[in-house]
Amino acid sequence: MKIKFLGAIAAIALLAACSHTPPAVTATQTGTGAQSAPTGVVPGSEEDLVANVGDRVFYELNKSTLSDAAQATLSKQAAWLAKYPQVTVQVAGNCDDRGTEEYNLALGNRRAKAAKDFLVAKGVSASRITTISYGKDRPTALGDNEEAWSQNRNAITAVK
Repeated sequence: MKIKFLGAIAAIALLAACSHTPPAVTATQTGTGAQSAPTGVVPGSEEDLVANVGDRVFYELNKSTLSDAAQATLSKQAAWLAKYPQVTVQVAGNCDDRGTEEYNLALGNRRAKAAKDFLVAKGVSASRITTISYGKDRPTALGDNEEAWSQNRNAITAVK
């Protein structure tokens, strides 16, 4: 009987503690200005790169040359990397699902290398960039049509 009574008292005390809201901290109480926890993306993070710069460039069928749009995105990436010199990245070259595995791995490698070479030419240290080719093994869009294929012909820059 005592155990049930003590359990009931403990439950009531727990509920009472949970229902209490602490007083709000104001700028005058802290002396430095009240600041809320950051809810946005962390500067220099993968999310920052994706949200503010763009993490991928696209290629034409069987090509590894950079279009004007790709060069514009990579120029933004280079500026972003200059702003965050501690960040290292990996550039992954990808292909659509047509072609042999060997051909697509080689083409993905050329695409990743083209993106890396552009970044290096813009002043990013080559030691901060690694490349990898996934060929057709990591599609970003599913489907057997030009819309899906064009999305899968890319190089994706990811923060390591």
